[in-house]
Amino acid sequence: MTTATARPSDRRISPVFLGIVAVAAVTGWAAWTGFAEQPGLAVFLFVTAAWVVSLCLHEYAHARTALHGGDISVGAKGYLTLNPVKYTHALLSIVLPVLFVIMGGIGLPGGAVFIERGRIRGRWRHSVISAAGPLTNVLFAVVCTAPFWLDALDGVPRDFRLALAFLALLQVTAAILNFLPVPGLDGYGVVEPWLSHPVRRQVEPLAPFGLLIVFALLWIPAVNGVFFDTVDAILRGLGISDLDTYCGFELYRFWQTDPLCTPGG
Repeated sequence: MTTATARPSDRRISPVFLGIVAVAAVTGWAAWTGFAEQPGLAVFLFVTAAWVVSLCLHEYAHARTALHGGDISVGAKGYLTLNPVKYTHALLSIVLPVLFVIMGGIGLPGGAVFIERGRIRGRWRHSVISAAGPLTNVLFAVVCTAPFWLDALDGVPRDFRLALAFLALLQVTAAILNFLPVPGLDGYGVVEPWLSHPVRRQVEPLAPFGLLIVFALLWIPAVNGVFFDTVDAILRGLGISDLDTYCGFELYRFWQTDPLCTPGG
């Protein structure tokens, strides 16, 4: 087991994370005010930066709950600094999820924090640590959709409203995918402590391929339909229409435009 001594730098917020937050703030302001010459570009940068922020918060939630659960090694690993490059591999944690957003509008679960599970005592603590990440996506989705379900859209510019709708879509898809009880995903981490040792031993080899299995299943039209029908139903319950999310995705991909989503279209 790794030993670790807490240092102030272990919990100091990373300048990288603060820079990403600043990008989200500035481009969100540009999308709100219409200051940007290309509103689609502002929306692209705003949603991408906000999505990366949510990935960092997702992993931070895992690490923070693990710290309180008994794994004091997470600080020395840099997990409490919110630095995205500390969460596994930059390609898997940031680049790949952003590419999936661009290609298909799906919130791909991002990187991972390595929790020293031997330090954690109690099955409930293990489950809470695994659930903390996707619950952060749920909270993020609630915040993004607040203007919709509070019926407070008066004065909210169209481009910013569509950006929030698409960002909410990403959070909902990420939460659903993460909560699936598939080895390698957080949902399995929630139920794993309650499974018998023989069952855990049998499914453990599938963990590296869990996400690939899920996305392979999503290529099946019937499964894909059920998945996105569920996502749309949740978003409609939160006050976001299918047109809002579709046009938000189209605005995000500013290099192509559907006339249906242009003002007056």
